[in-house]
Amino acid sequence: MFRLHDIQRRFDRAAASFDDAAFVHAVTREGLLARLEPLIIEARRILDLGSATGATGRLLRKRYRGAQVVSLDASIGMARRALAGRGWLSKASAVQADARRLPFADGAFELVVANQLLPWIPEPDVAFAEVARVLRPGGVFAFATLGPDSLQELRRAWASVDDGQHVHRFADMHDIGDGLVRAGLADPVLDVDRLSVSYDDADRLFADLARAGCRNALAQRPRGLTGRRRFAAMRRALVDAAGEERLVFDLELVYGHCRGTGPRKDPADFRIPASGIPRRNPRG
Repeated sequence: MFRLHDIQRRFDRAAASFDDAAFVHAVTREGLLARLEPLIIEARRILDLGSATGATGRLLRKRYRGAQVVSLDASIGMARRALAGRGWLSKASAVQADARRLPFADGAFELVVANQLLPWIPEPDVAFAEVARVLRPGGVFAFATLGPDSLQELRRAWASVDDGQHVHRFADMHDIGDGLVRAGLADPVLDVDRLSVSYDDADRLFADLARAGCRNALAQRPRGLTGRRRFAAMRRALVDAAGEERLVFDLELVYGHCRGTGPRKDPADFRIPASGIPRRNPRG
């Protein structure tokens, strides 16, 4: 489970440096948009969910001319960055909100995209239900996220030091697909790609993670300061595992899209129009 307040605070601080360090987001953004190309979408309103600084939204405005693009992020710092540089005639807008409580009407969007939002969502099923609610029937929800094979090198290094939770555990592709179906979204299509990222030294890795806001926000994370000794031990474990080679980290990139079917109705809310109720014959 995550602490939303910690996530907001970290990304507020990282807003100014995010674009220079979040190269993984850039890779998956291109992959996500490439997977949208074969789909026929009449997009008048688009929601960029977990928009960060709005890079995805800016590309969507170029692709879907005339569409209104709404950037939504839990971080006010990110939302403000998403609005920076927009023209006077731009149909872009930005909202600070929780993806699990979207402030929009049912069926408000023809397209919802989420680039690397899911790793930061404490309750993905709740977020999927909200996407299903605001997505019009036949609309498209497209996303990119990380799979469970990501950052295993860093996870093993920390495990050699202590048994605390230092690295997020990313959802399996099949669990994501099941969650989409439970939310009432239809025809999920998911695929996996791989990305290897290398560093000359560990310091550069941790600097990039900090600048991109990718720090531990788990509610179960160890309390108090990690301590220089344990951090140094973890760093040595990383270097020792690499030997004389560069530090290499493997990422599992998960892409997916599905179709909206409209808000799910409560089975208990069953109504029959009055005109459909036959009249009783008073004579029996």
